[in-house]
Amino acid sequence: MSTNHHFSAIIQRWYAIHKRDLPWRQDNEPYRIWLSEVILQQTRVVYGESYFKLFTLTFPTIHDLANAPEDKVLKLWQGLGYYSRARNLHKTAKLIANDFNGLFPNTYTELLALPGVGPYTAAAISSICFHLPHAVVDGNVYRVLARYFGIEDPIDTGQAKKRFEALANELLDAKQPGNYNQAIMEFGALQCKPRTPVCDLCILKDSCVALEKNKVNDYPTKQASKPVKKRYLNYLVPLLPNKQTALIQRKEKDIWQHLYEFPLLESNSPLTLEKISKESNLPEWVSADEVSLFNPKPWVHQLTHQRIYASFWIVPTDSISLTSISISKLADYPVSRLIERFLHKFFD
Repeated sequence: MSTNHHFSAIIQRWYAIHKRDLPWRQDNEPYRIWLSEVILQQTRVVYGESYFKLFTLTFPTIHDLANAPEDKVLKLWQGLGYYSRARNLHKTAKLIANDFNGLFPNTYTELLALPGVGPYTAAAISSICFHLPHAVVDGNVYRVLARYFGIEDPIDTGQAKKRFEALANELLDAKQPGNYNQAIMEFGALQCKPRTPVCDLCILKDSCVALEKNKVNDYPTKQASKPVKKRYLNYLVPLLPNKQTALIQRKEKDIWQHLYEFPLLESNSPLTLEKISKESNLPEWVSADEVSLFNPKPWVHQLTHQRIYASFWIVPTDSISLTSISISKLADYPVSRLIERFLHKFFD
């Protein structure tokens, strides 16, 4: 038996015993597999499972998802982060419903052309749903292969990605590509975990290079991470008569695109009461004498390459140039986790 076939057979034997009973594994229906893969792109299974159930209950078919307003899709996605995933999910649903008669394309290349579908998702759908021989390479796969074969190339370089993709495709069981892909991802998630791998009980422990070198936690390697950008966001929370306030939708290409938030002033450093009154772009409905700071220390909100320092300024005002909404309706709008936190603290 070749090394590749041996590895594939062992991983699939392990999977047959240990695989979790997850809702998208009940069938290989492309809509459900695609939905699960998009939800799980930056989300742990434990957290993503409840979102999958919510989406499939609300949108049982791709036509239901395609016909929903974007705000409803974003609202359901709230808390998952990386909101471009939800916007692309909606775009793809509309494309398939309207241009493909509700049927997913059944080739890797056509799947790759869909909004938000990269090589990993295209490989997952094409192998699981259509039994095509395309290997998935996600964080779990990088980790398993780097440790087992002792590959020291930093996984965030183009050269390493090509090497790992080539190796993953060599190891793939062409007869059962979907089963093998799910097996190696599950093995990485449950056995060959990032920080606490279960090496003493591992079926591959006798031939794992990282374990032999006693360097399991050194794999996979990465280049130096990008510097984190600091941003200071000052939210102006209007309090209007009759329990009204106002939200604005973020339109620009930036974090939280298409989500709603209170009117915003971005500054180069935290603002004090004295500084905010001198801000040149303070809206005309804000009277500096009436403003009060809700949180004395900015709330820190960490994103992948950005650290947000958020201050919430309470602004009583009689009128505003924006469309006002009832405070009781705030929960209907899709917002970032940061805004959601404020709503719970201030209005509940």
